[in-house]
Amino acid sequence: MVTFEEVGEILDEVAERFPKEFFEELNGGICLLRRRKTDPNFPNGRIVVMGEYCHNQMGRYINIYYGSFMRVFGDLTREELTEELYATLSHEFTHHLEGLAGERGLEIKDEENRLAYQARLAEEQEQARDGAGRDADNGDNEEL
Repeated sequence: MVTFEEVGEILDEVAERFPKEFFEELNGGICLLRRRKTDPNFPNGRIVVMGEYCHNQMGRYINIYYGSFMRVFGDLTREELTEELYATLSHEFTHHLEGLAGERGLEIKDEENRLAYQARLAEEQEQARDGAGRDADNGDNEEL
């Protein structure tokens, strides 16, 4: 597993790949946090949040969650982890740039994906309940 400090170094290297214009008005910068974050809309921590773009009274900043990365990608090589960090940071920068432009396209797409995943989970749970009911009906109820 890559340490928190190593991920911080990788994240710095990854951030340097982006044009300086991406950092305009990102007054809080990019923050690497030790914790793992999960989506509260899903039970049992099923959805892990890798990063998030924040725009609030503290300003504009990007959080990257070390604990989330280690839970999902803890067994990756340094190179593979670097690419996952790059993908996550790209996603969050897109939120930032769209926010500056007054757009919400990626935010809407993320919400649509979340709702679609919730629907798939609900369908799987319904199928599992239906299957369990059928199994009980088709059990060993032979007459002796």
